[in-house]
Amino acid sequence: MYEQNVNQGTLEINKSEEVKQYVTFLVGDETYGVSVMKVQSINEMVEITHVPKALSYIKGVINLRGTVIPVIDMRKKFNLPPKEYDSFTVILIVEVKGRLIGMIVDAVSDVVDFAVSEIKTNINYSARVDTSSIEGVGMSDDSLIMLLDVDTFLGGENLKESC
Repeated sequence: MYEQNVNQGTLEINKSEEVKQYVTFLVGDETYGVSVMKVQSINEMVEITHVPKALSYIKGVINLRGTVIPVIDMRKKFNLPPKEYDSFTVILIVEVKGRLIGMIVDAVSDVVDFAVSEIKTNINYSARVDTSSIEGVGMSDDSLIMLLDVDTFLGGENLKESC
């Protein structure tokens, strides 16, 4: 039986195992997840205003209910080829260090629950990989989901200087 703890963004199974919830989304052929506690809204594509001299992965800014929000093209952030926006393309609004940021993703998949014990955090990469922005890796339906720490991944000083 599940007991929801809305303030913490977690579920507890019989009060013995903490479970975290993640909104999953697609960028290219890969599935990523962000803590539901960081997601403010999921919005359809709207007109984006270009910001001169912004970093290459910053698409521009949008007006969301009177708030100007920088928007990042996640395909560019991940060095993937561009793709035409379609009916599945959305802007995922996340809170990063107290600030709202939009992430253009190819599609939002689902909300997935992972028991804390099942999130793999100690992954041995054979190559040199910066894992500081990866919260861990979860497994759902035989596929791996990279769980992003958006505070680290999107909260760098470069973003503040560009918008």
